Amino acid sequence: MEPEEFENHSPKEVLAYGVGAALYMPATRPFVVNDLCSQKHKGLQSIVLDLEDAIGDQQVIKAEETLCLTLTQIARHLNEGLLSTLQLPLFFIRVRNPEQLKRVIEKIAGEVILITGFILPKFNVLEGVKYFEILRLYNKSKPISHPTLYGLPILETADVLYKETRLDALINIKNVLDKNKDLVLNIRIGATDFSSRFGLRRSPDMTIYDISIIRDCMSDIINLFGRAVDNYVISGPVWEYFSSTVRVFNSQLKDSSFEETMINPGKRPKLQMISRYEDGLIREVLLDKENGIIGKTIIHPTHIDLVQSLYTVTREEYVDANSIIHHNNGLHGVVRSEFRNKMNEIKPHLNWAYKILIRAKVYGVLNDNMDFTSLLDDQARCLIQV
Repeated sequence: MEPEEFENHSPKEVLAYGVGAALYMPATRPFVVNDLCSQKHKGLQSIVLDLEDAIGDQQVIKAEETLCLTLTQIARHLNEGLLSTLQLPLFFIRVRNPEQLKRVIEKIAGEVILITGFILPKFNVLEGVKYFEILRLYNKSKPISHPTLYGLPILETADVLYKETRLDALINIKNVLDKNKDLVLNIRIGATDFSSRFGLRRSPDMTIYDISIIRDCMSDIINLFGRAVDNYVISGPVWEYFSSTVRVFNSQLKDSSFEETMINPGKRPKLQMISRYEDGLIREVLLDKENGIIGKTIIHPTHIDLVQSLYTVTREEYVDANSIIHHNNGLHGVVRSEFRNKMNEIKPHLNWAYKILIRAKVYGVLNDNMDFTSLLDDQARCLIQV
C-alpha cells in the first residue's frame, strides 16, 4: 500500500507520525528553495530550520532574517507555480525562547501558513507555559483556513536527567502538556544535551540505549508519556554520524537481507551503510520502535530514506493489525495470525494495532517477503496495494 499524501492541514494524528526523519539545518542556510525545486533530497518529509544550537550566539539576527527570506522565496515559488504544496516537506522552526517564538511569528507574518510547528528546546514548566500561551493566542486569532501551529517540546534539561529531580520535573512538565495536548504534536528527547551533562558521547558503534544513564532517563520519559491512554507521540534522539573509516565492532547487518530482497542482489548497499555507520542508525531506530518511539532527528540527507523505510509497515504487521481490529467485537479473545506463527490477543494488542494502521497510512505497507532494504534502491520499490 502506497503512503497517503499529507500536508500541514492534515489531521494532527497523521502529522505526529508524519514528522518522521526530521532533517535539521541552520536557519542561516541559503538556497533552501533551490533544494526543494530540484528535489535534491528525495523522500524528505520534514525540515527543521534551527535558530538555536545550530547557529552561533552572534548569528541570531542574521538567522532570523535568512529564515524570513527563505519562507518568502518558498511562498513566491508556490504562487508562481514553480513549487506545489505536495512537493513541500513539513516545516518546523526551532527557537531559543518564548520571546523569540513570539518575534518570529510576527516577522514571518503571512508565511506562517507554511509552518507546521515550533521545536521548543530545553523545555521546562515556566517557559513551557509561555510557549503554549503564545501558540494558543496565535491559533485563536488565525483565519480558520490557516493550519494549526503546534509545539514540539524537547526534554533535555538537567532536572529531567538527574534522578533526584526527574520524577517531579516530568510530572510537572506533563501537567503543562496535558493542558495543551491539542497543540502538542510530539515530544522529543534531547539525548545530546543529556549526554553532555556527564561528558559523554556515544560512539558510532553504539546506540543511545547502550549508554545506561541516558537509557534510564528515556525509560522514565516513555513511562510517563508513552502510555496508550495519553496518546502522545515520542520522537527519538538525533543520530549524528554520517561517515567514518575506523570500526571497533563488526556490523550486525545480515547478508541475507541484501541478497534476498533487492532486485539487483549484492552487498554494495550494505557496505555503503557500514562505511557511513548507518548500521548503527538502523539498530537504534529499531530499538526506538520496540520502545514505542516514532520519529528521528537527523543531520544528514543520507539518513532520510533509511529512517523512512524503517517506519514502513510489513504486510504481516498490517494483516495482523486489521485482523485484531476486525475481531474486536466481543466475540473473540484471541485469534491465530493468518501467518500461522503467533496468536493475536484482541484486547492486549488493540492499541498496537491502531498504531500500526496509522503508520501504514503515513509510510505505506510492504509486499510479502520484503523489508526496509527493498526501498533503498530506485529499482526495488516494492510497495503494492493489499
